[in-house]
Amino acid sequence: MDVSKLNSLVELYFKKIEEVDGKKPFLKWLKPNKPTYTWEEITLNIFKLTEKIKSLINEGDRCLILSENRPYWLMTDIAIMNAGGISVPIFTTYSANDYEYILNDCKPSIIFVSDQNQFNKIKKFINGDIKKIISFEKIDTDSLWIKDITDKEISKKIINEKLKRNMPACIIYTSGTSGNPKGVVLSHGGILSNCEGAVELLETLTNKKDPIFLTWLPLSHSYEHTVQFIQIIVGAKVYYAESLEKLISNMGVAKPTIMTAVPRFYQNLYTKINMNFEKQSGLKKYLIFKTLFLGKKILRKEKLSLFEKILNFLCELLVRKKIRGQFGGNLQAFVSGGGALDQNIGEFLNSVGLPTLQGYGLTEASPVVSCNLPDLVKVETVGPPFRTNKVKIAKDGEILIKGENVMLGYWNLKEETEKVIRDGWLHTGDIGELDNNNYLKITDRKKDLIVNIGGDNISPSKIENILCLNENIKQCFVYGDKKNYLVALIVGKKEINNDQIKLVIENTNKNLTLIEKIKKFVLIHEEFTIENRMLTPTLKLKRKEIIKNYKQQLENLY
Repeated sequence: MDVSKLNSLVELYFKKIEEVDGKKPFLKWLKPNKPTYTWEEITLNIFKLTEKIKSLINEGDRCLILSENRPYWLMTDIAIMNAGGISVPIFTTYSANDYEYILNDCKPSIIFVSDQNQFNKIKKFINGDIKKIISFEKIDTDSLWIKDITDKEISKKIINEKLKRNMPACIIYTSGTSGNPKGVVLSHGGILSNCEGAVELLETLTNKKDPIFLTWLPLSHSYEHTVQFIQIIVGAKVYYAESLEKLISNMGVAKPTIMTAVPRFYQNLYTKINMNFEKQSGLKKYLIFKTLFLGKKILRKEKLSLFEKILNFLCELLVRKKIRGQFGGNLQAFVSGGGALDQNIGEFLNSVGLPTLQGYGLTEASPVVSCNLPDLVKVETVGPPFRTNKVKIAKDGEILIKGENVMLGYWNLKEETEKVIRDGWLHTGDIGELDNNNYLKITDRKKDLIVNIGGDNISPSKIENILCLNENIKQCFVYGDKKNYLVALIVGKKEINNDQIKLVIENTNKNLTLIEKIKKFVLIHEEFTIENRMLTPTLKLKRKEIIKNYKQQLENLY
């Protein structure tokens, strides 16, 4: 399939249907007693949904999706676009204020909700402009149950051929680390060009005919939203995880070949595997040490001696194979995006037999800009840019992007759009550099820099990532803008005391520059979460929110 010649994501799906065996399994939700849907069943449901949506909306109307990941999510997304609507996926973890703002901002004609719980979050914000509520499960309101639509006989097989690459496909609201969410309008061509770059990467990654994906990152996130179309292109079987808590056990069932996730997932994985390693002794301990040592040498493309090759064979057999087995045994790559992955974690996971490719992107770029290549992983970078977009570094170090993947703009925010897209170049707000291999390295975040009283620029996330590598520290937040030294909020394990954290910080400070050292800290036990609004839905720190909640405790350290 030549993705570059397709007009829309709808055309992508129906072209794929012509290639695949309709009886082949496609989508499976791993909750108990949930069916596996074949390509044929999915297609039939898309046709039925399209007909119903088309009877309720005008062309260009927004259609909201509020649901956890499940097969009906993908069916609904494609049916909305096929009916001439614009899909608006939103997170199930937003606050009431966010829901109210988004409904007033995009003014949807139809709202799709998965169940009663999701409906309850938005019911008080629903007004007369909304023509219909369609639910995936029966709910206690005047809604149209999706089963009533999909159980009917099909009367029309509608395939929308009016769609063009430059037309809006969806509006994805960025979770934002401060202020109201912004609606990013992505085009059919933008997402298709992103898929084109990703498929080229996947071709080098796997020789398997049918890749298997395990999905847990919300489909309302631009990263996973685009990944679902990549899954269609490669004819993958897709499993939707039950929850983050059950992800590891779900991996054992799904046996994925590829998984996409955000850095927090890999950080937790690193901590779990490392804690298990710490318990080992004798020969096992020696083999683990050698697995990491030799794994890092291989990663750096350094030659192994004959003895090291023999030892590495044993490490592969006795350590790496066993670790891969815990994650289904078929994993060919973890792909990390949505934030910076700590270099130590990247090296560790690749060394223990879990290939981890760090990429880079942002919602405004549909979203992927670059990704490491399997045959040349440079863990300190986010890989070379996709062929389908251009990347350049501005004089002040900011990463600029140009290509079809750049958003059409922010919904209802003309001035904001003009601030970030200038002369066709998207200004990312990230600071970076390109190395000799044209691999992109993210060095900082323009907005998140701390500028101390001496005018020095300091990256808080760099220090936070280093501190969080310690198993006793769950999360941390570094503070010190316009101050003469840095302080930190430390979220520690319940049994950890101040003296133990003090020792961790003293050891960490030895490897930091003078201006980066943490002088004082406050130990807290309440985690930063999505629910208390101190984490975004993609698990990034909401800095302004944390400062608002802990301002006095932080200021007391000066």
